[in-house]
Amino acid sequence: MISHPAFGCEPWCLRETGLDLDVLAQSESVFALSNGHIGWRGNLDEGAPYELPGSYLNGVHELRPLPYAEAGYGYPESGQTMINVTNGKLIRLLVDDEPFDVRYGRLHSHERVLDFRAGVLRRSALWSSPAGRTVRISSTRLVSLAQRSVAAIEYQVEAVDGPVRLVVQSELVVNEPLPPANGDPRVAAVLESPLRSEMYASDGARAELVHRTERSGLCVAAGMDHLVDGPASTQVLAESFPDLGRVSLTVTLERGDRLRVVKFVTYGWSEVRTRQALRDQVDAALTGARQSGWDGLLAEQRTYLDDFWARADVEVDGDAEIQQAVRFALFHVLQAGARAEGRAIPAKGLTGTGYGGHAFWDTETFVLPVLTYTVPGAAAHALTWRHSTLGPALERAAQLGMKGAAFPWRTIAGAECSSYWPAGTAAFHVGADIADAVVRYLGATGDADFERTFGLELIAQTARFWRSLGHHDDQGRFRIDGVTGPDEYSAVADNNTYTNLMAQHNLASAVAIAKRNPDRARELGIDDEEMAAWGDAARDMMLPYDEVLGIHPQAEGFTAHQEWDFAGTDPGHYPLLMHFPYFDLYRKQVVKQADLVLAMHLRGEAFTPEQKAANFRYYERLTVRDSSLSACTQAVMAAEVGHLGLAYDYLAEAALMDLDNLEHNTRDGVHIASLAGTWIALVAGLGGMRERDGSLSFAPRLPEGLTRLCFRLLFRGRCLQVETTPDATNYRLLVGDTLQILHFGEEVTVMKNPVSHPTSPSRPLPGEAGHPTQPTGREPLPRREHGRTTTWKETP
Repeated sequence: MISHPAFGCEPWCLRETGLDLDVLAQSESVFALSNGHIGWRGNLDEGAPYELPGSYLNGVHELRPLPYAEAGYGYPESGQTMINVTNGKLIRLLVDDEPFDVRYGRLHSHERVLDFRAGVLRRSALWSSPAGRTVRISSTRLVSLAQRSVAAIEYQVEAVDGPVRLVVQSELVVNEPLPPANGDPRVAAVLESPLRSEMYASDGARAELVHRTERSGLCVAAGMDHLVDGPASTQVLAESFPDLGRVSLTVTLERGDRLRVVKFVTYGWSEVRTRQALRDQVDAALTGARQSGWDGLLAEQRTYLDDFWARADVEVDGDAEIQQAVRFALFHVLQAGARAEGRAIPAKGLTGTGYGGHAFWDTETFVLPVLTYTVPGAAAHALTWRHSTLGPALERAAQLGMKGAAFPWRTIAGAECSSYWPAGTAAFHVGADIADAVVRYLGATGDADFERTFGLELIAQTARFWRSLGHHDDQGRFRIDGVTGPDEYSAVADNNTYTNLMAQHNLASAVAIAKRNPDRARELGIDDEEMAAWGDAARDMMLPYDEVLGIHPQAEGFTAHQEWDFAGTDPGHYPLLMHFPYFDLYRKQVVKQADLVLAMHLRGEAFTPEQKAANFRYYERLTVRDSSLSACTQAVMAAEVGHLGLAYDYLAEAALMDLDNLEHNTRDGVHIASLAGTWIALVAGLGGMRERDGSLSFAPRLPEGLTRLCFRLLFRGRCLQVETTPDATNYRLLVGDTLQILHFGEEVTVMKNPVSHPTSPSRPLPGEAGHPTQPTGREPLPRREHGRTTTWKETP
């Protein structure tokens, strides 16, 4: 999409200077606003045309049965699907009784701007009705990061060419019709009319609706109120019906006159509170929003984002598209988690219903690293949500005959929602991914209260699961058999290297944290014998290695499989899962997404530099990247083993996943983990950042074409800035007194005055000789040939 002529390249916004209905679906996703609690897709104010209407509340879902041709023990019986809740975005306009619709009359100009610093979506249009009356329309939309339950719109209409009679209809609408599912397994099931009316009311310029889901029993309330600035003759009428609340404004404008309406919208939901309590909550939030006023909400939003960018901004010189893309990415990652507060971070955030609104392991592995180092409070909330789902996880493990906690592959409220065992429940690594996120958060923050209250229990219960799932064989090796790793084209394998390494880290961390918190450990029933068992399993963990090939198999026996016929595969048959049976994928050497390569990133200490180079080269030629999660990891490891040009190519793929609609499914919502991967590719890849045992290390290097990389992050109460050029890297503390880090293995003390060190190490990196190959037709686009290098002047 970024190459579409209507979209420009600017450092602090995404601007569309025309309206092309062919890309309306994608624009609805990329222009979405959210705060982690409320999500509004970037639908047009007037509601039509649309591709996928979307208003979401994090956690609000409906249950649906999971049908099986043949039932089996332990299969989940019910799925959860995020639903479209009350749409409060709608503001319809009639000009002399003719509806404003971009498909009719004449649209002279149309512009939308997503402003990353102001946190708003602005729209302007100049339109003439079929009868020839011309009006200028502008709107600014906001989902508040400061007031969690509040969203708001400023809507203005100006008469351009003479007297015009206007009717503005501001609405709350429930159970909007949705487009049918298209057969893509990544798309959510469509549930028709999931909400049942419980109450509706209207008065003055206000309306409220309360609904309840039929199966999940969740109660949802929405309210709206308005401030009107127009001629004294403006008339206001409020109405309400079971699925509709409407406030209508009628006025005649003379040439040059304006009507300005500020619409405040608030939401609340609960599975236990009464409808009256929710209505009172919505009323209170509306009162708070009106007290702040439109200007106050804008000021709060800007203050919140100024604080965020001061500690999280990433600057890239030499590639204007990547600069825009990384800020777009950070903005959406922030929106996904900022005010989730006790809820999950879905794979698509609150920008669309792709994947049913479910959260997966990508939250802990890709999204939480970004939040941990930029908005640690949001990371803590995400992990607290996982802790709140321990009950279902303990029950699931018991159902499977295991101890500890078996966390779900995909879920909204904690129950397993995957109906396909091999690529769902069998991917037990999600438990170790959660433990890894806990350890990372503790290392970055030193949050002892979190460690004692939530962290130890999460890590201990997942360690108990690994100890019961695995076993020692007759050679004394601890094996974990019959599991699926990150690569979903290989399933139910023995000793998946990624899974074993992450489980090893989980077990060892459980011992260390239990010893630091003996009282809490006793409360959880952890004794010396159990810690010794965890330690033995970690020490004896089996790591497959192919002595003939000199590489680590992705799983035991993987390298003995037949290789996929990449040369004979039609380029139009990717992703493979849409065109080939899983049984054929499972028995071939073909990798959907980085698996062993991800293990080298997250558990790098388990591999020598030479092994990393050999492994990377081997798996490059097998990895087809049918998942948006792969490119960022390949960028990180390409940079580490010396293939900087390839790292740059993969960085661009991750960064432009949604802006260029590379997976052809941005219509269903943006890919939050891939967007987070943009930061990972830059900071962990080109910046070479690693965190081990509570300390940071860096190995920065820049590819040809990039002249400067500067990023900031939070660590142990400090704000560290790292600025890299091809010649030197400067480290500086923006907040805090001193910090000990490693620069290419050399100890460095960082203070408020910049400390400079050479960017490139003196020794050659393993893997620099030769260029690894990819499967035929799956090579990343060469960035140096296709990248946009436009420059601009920064605006204050």
